[in-house]
Amino acid sequence: QVQLVESGGGSVQAGGSLRLSCAASGRTFSSYVMGWFRQAPGKEREFVAALRWSVGSTYYRDSVKGRFTISRDNAKNTVFLQMNNLKPEDTAVYYCSAKYGVAVYTAYDYWGQGTQVTVSS
Repeated sequence: QVQLVESGGGSVQAGGSLRLSCAASGRTFSSYVMGWFRQAPGKEREFVAALRWSVGSTYYRDSVKGRFTISRDNAKNTVFLQMNNLKPEDTAVYYCSAKYGVAVYTAYDYWGQGTQVTVSS
């Protein structure tokens, strides 16, 4: 059974940085896409970034390009989201997710419990 456990959330001031981690277990993830999503209060969950584990290709929503970086550690089965120059509008619960295959923008199968990120102005 796939398990995804996020960590690294917290509170920072605008312009600050956080690094989220997602420890993945239960599968060999070389054929998976790993994603980060977020949900702000009163809003729908939205795609933030994704990574194709086998080749390392990355994808981002426009509003985070140049500020966020998704990466992986193969040895630790862990995916990271480095978030720099954070803005108040980045405030949300961030979720790690996984799906089998190569499609990045279709539905994801597995989800973590979420970690809160709060950015104050």
